[in-house]
Amino acid sequence: MRAKYTHSTNLSGSYYGYFAPSGDICLRFIERGKSMEGISFIQQSKLPNLKGRIDYISNPERQENLYATYSTADDSYWRGLARENREDFKRSGTSGKCIEARELIIALPPAFDRYDYDQTLRYFVDKYKERYDVECTAALHHNRRMNNLHIHLIYSERKELAEPVVKIASRDRYYDSHGKHLRTKKEATDEHGDLLPGYRVIKKGEVYEQHRFEKKRNIFKSAAFLDDVKVFMTDLMNEKLPEHAQKMYVFPKNSPYLPTKKIGKNNPKAAEITENNRLTDKWNKRILQAQAYGVPKKSLMETKRQLINEPVSQSITRSNGRKDPVSFRNILIKAVETLGIMLKQYRYMSREDWAKAWGEALGEFIKGCFELATGIDMPKVKHDRYR
Repeated sequence: MRAKYTHSTNLSGSYYGYFAPSGDICLRFIERGKSMEGISFIQQSKLPNLKGRIDYISNPERQENLYATYSTADDSYWRGLARENREDFKRSGTSGKCIEARELIIALPPAFDRYDYDQTLRYFVDKYKERYDVECTAALHHNRRMNNLHIHLIYSERKELAEPVVKIASRDRYYDSHGKHLRTKKEATDEHGDLLPGYRVIKKGEVYEQHRFEKKRNIFKSAAFLDDVKVFMTDLMNEKLPEHAQKMYVFPKNSPYLPTKKIGKNNPKAAEITENNRLTDKWNKRILQAQAYGVPKKSLMETKRQLINEPVSQSITRSNGRKDPVSFRNILIKAVETLGIMLKQYRYMSREDWAKAWGEALGEFIKGCFELATGIDMPKVKHDRYR
């Protein structure tokens, strides 16, 4: 007789991790009240207002739980970086927002509360600078609930030149009100030869452009870079954790689980993200339950592909490349309900039928349970790569 799944079932070999629907960053896997290995949280964002952001993370008047700050460059460096990025952006004529720098938010395990805050911050910042050859400015905080110790690490995408590049005008140079260079004087003046409103001229022999920094390095825009940072920072955490402490690792991409999203302050989509996180949490719990029932990872990956990955891809195609949050939520609802019905069959199937359902008959098993869950025929998916 097979053992039934109960609250005391030993799931110590299963992987499970997510962020709480409330938006709090969860650093531990959760398994019905048991602690398991931790999952690291590292997020990157673009900064259109470098000066304001540095003040926000490092100003004790704006941060009630600020423990340490550290910068590898002085204030003039960051002012110069922001100014040059804005000037280059204006000259390019590109629409959108100017990105003046990038920021990483690195959540630390609870064990780091017992370490010296200043040394902890310097350790991570210096290691980051050494690996990626960038200047950094950072701060170490607790959140308001005092349950999340984290680092805000701002870094420059540009290296400082050994010698500034200064360009001198060989003739008068004219610019329109948007800062765009004009080829002739006629384009910038009226019939009387006077400059048009908002237009300007840089006389011959004057400086018209100067650079203190190299061009931005494209590597920082890539997904591969962020993946490398996550692994690197997680390894640094583990180096400092005591031997008996839970070790951290990066959320596995090729897994049947789904990551949830952090909800920032004043996020207008907070309610939408909270609901998606709730559904994601439900999906992850059912994946954990499936693993306890002995379902192979390969089968769970195929189930995720058919119920989530393919429908999401089709939805994006129908929306001309746009992600539709309502459609995504509906896909999640159907996926969660379908997986729930699939797991209920555990009570009624023999060992052999259960293995067959999750093996050679998986496609039909998913299709039948989807129709039971939704009352509609399951949409066709791409060729079943599982078989």
